[in-house]
Amino acid sequence: MTKIYFLLSTLSATFLLSQKKDSVNLISEVKIDAYKKPTTFIASTKSVSVVSENLLNQNTPERMLESINQIAGARMEERSPGSYRISLRGSTLRSPFGVRNVKVYLDDFILSDASGNTYFNVISPELIDRMEIYKGPESGDYGAVTGGTVLLKTKSSDNLSANLSTGSYGTFNQSFNFSKQIGKHFIEVFQNYYQTDSYRRQSKVQRKEIFLKDNFQYSEKGILKGMIMYSDLDYQTPGGLTLEQMNADRKQARPKTATLPGAEEQNAGIRNKMILAGLSNEYQFNHNFSHFILVQGSYVDFENPFITNFENRFEKNFAVRTHFNYEKMWDKISLAYRFGFEGGINDIFVKNYHNNKGFEGNPQNFDQIKNSSGFYFLSQKLNINEKLFSDISISLNYNSYDWERLYPRTENGDIHFKNQWLPNFGVTYLLEKGFSVRGKIGKGNSAPTNEEIRSSTQEFNVNLNPEYGWNKEVGIRKQFVNSFFVEANYFDFRLNDAIVRRQNEAGQEYFVNSGKTVQKGFEVLLESKKFDLKNDFFSQLKFRFSGSFYDFKFKNYQQNQNDFSGNDVTGVPRTTINSLLNFTFFKKLAVDYSHFYTSKIPLNDANSVWSNSSLVGNIQFRFPVDFEKTRVNLYLQVQNLYNEEYVLGFDINAFGNRYYNPAAKRNFILGMKVDF
Repeated sequence: MTKIYFLLSTLSATFLLSQKKDSVNLISEVKIDAYKKPTTFIASTKSVSVVSENLLNQNTPERMLESINQIAGARMEERSPGSYRISLRGSTLRSPFGVRNVKVYLDDFILSDASGNTYFNVISPELIDRMEIYKGPESGDYGAVTGGTVLLKTKSSDNLSANLSTGSYGTFNQSFNFSKQIGKHFIEVFQNYYQTDSYRRQSKVQRKEIFLKDNFQYSEKGILKGMIMYSDLDYQTPGGLTLEQMNADRKQARPKTATLPGAEEQNAGIRNKMILAGLSNEYQFNHNFSHFILVQGSYVDFENPFITNFENRFEKNFAVRTHFNYEKMWDKISLAYRFGFEGGINDIFVKNYHNNKGFEGNPQNFDQIKNSSGFYFLSQKLNINEKLFSDISISLNYNSYDWERLYPRTENGDIHFKNQWLPNFGVTYLLEKGFSVRGKIGKGNSAPTNEEIRSSTQEFNVNLNPEYGWNKEVGIRKQFVNSFFVEANYFDFRLNDAIVRRQNEAGQEYFVNSGKTVQKGFEVLLESKKFDLKNDFFSQLKFRFSGSFYDFKFKNYQQNQNDFSGNDVTGVPRTTINSLLNFTFFKKLAVDYSHFYTSKIPLNDANSVWSNSSLVGNIQFRFPVDFEKTRVNLYLQVQNLYNEEYVLGFDINAFGNRYYNPAAKRNFILGMKVDF
């Protein structure tokens, strides 16, 4: 209670102290890209949040958790360092790790594969200059996911910097970033090396990454963009614990049982080498008509020594996106159309062996899986008198699998899901400058990923169906006295054939359709501008407060003899409240003070086991030292300031009650970033 009281008192004091003017742009006037459909934030019809420099500064070197979790309706979980999930409005029902049911783009390019899986953990947080997070089904321009869409943006301005840091549990991070406009070329070179021993046993991480891009403005009308990224990620997985095991020793890895070895004995982990490369071209034929096209490919070498087997996957991915754009402006009306296609092929050769303490043993199963998916889309954007804004779109989505078992027997099959028409309609009305109301309705459809069609049971689940549903929402955005911004959204999402994760006795996962869910929620944001307090001691002040308040229920959900209808949806907290206070002292020393409150979470569909609520505090000190043309930014991060015993990522519906992946207690990171 003391921590909660202190947090609320600090927020109240901040609000009262902040009644001053500032000269920076209004928060409502922030521009969003919306994948080449730019607009101001206040006029956007979409449920979108922007993660800019201030929030990105809160991240530790290995993850983007701190910035994403400041967004109402977004939640990033960490089962162990390197093993992440991202949910948008509670979409982690089906994600044991990684990102599913959320579409991810990196600049122009598509980070998600054709099956809907995204290796988000191969991306260094320091590569990202900005994020846009779209919550709920978008269909249209983004395709068939029901969770949402994330746009990651790299540098767009000149920069030369290097970062070096060290911290608790053997953490070491080094990165270099160079971006510059050179004639007609905008070049970026990024390199990162990260390693840590981590808090728990069997949870070391090592990541090496190189990223290169060239944006070539070859004429006044055309720009050609090229990108190549290589990432080598190797992390150990300690596995889930029972409550008794966690209370006995939070640092232990999953211990052996009478029938199964433990995580350390089997050297459980993930080794993921990925290369992604692509080209895009955008050409403006005339004032009204333009065309965009991208072609990309990737290759993944993925190894997963697990308790019961050693899996090796070789993935080849190809994707293309193209659209024609037409824009017309009159005196008080602007109209834009976009017609296009995005499609991909995901071809996987997967081999499973017995796991002999981290090495391949006797073969179990060899399979070939090929997924083809894509969508045609048509969208219209209308602006009347800078008052009424509408965004209407529809897409036709397809998805299919061909599979073949090569060993120990031969068999094959295919799965063709029904094509889906997905409409989406959003409207925003600007009541006055800095004050808008909006409404939105859309349908989403999310087919099973490769890892769900063929899960770690190594059987093909030909009976698994896509989940689908309609989302309806309303929202307001309001700027107050040029200083404060408030946003509130209410949504009602009805999901059918929801895909839910299960575990068998060996800890292997499989997936089933669980009937329906009714997901209702209220999301709020209160944010201030940065205030100049005209005081040499207490110089500047800014705050941000966000919250998500959810009522997610299962409906018509029967599991064997059990009726779980009316239960809370598994893995989703009813309440999350987050805050970030930015102080500047002596016009030099910056202090970032953040909190993350999470209410208790149901850990199984029966709602018979719940987590404890948690309040985690972080603090960061940043101090710049200038040397002529060079600035050295020294920083100290203290994570889990109150030494809270909590879990940052649960294994929901885990067999044997192994739900718990304990997070690190209080830890430190000390570093410096040099801007040349």
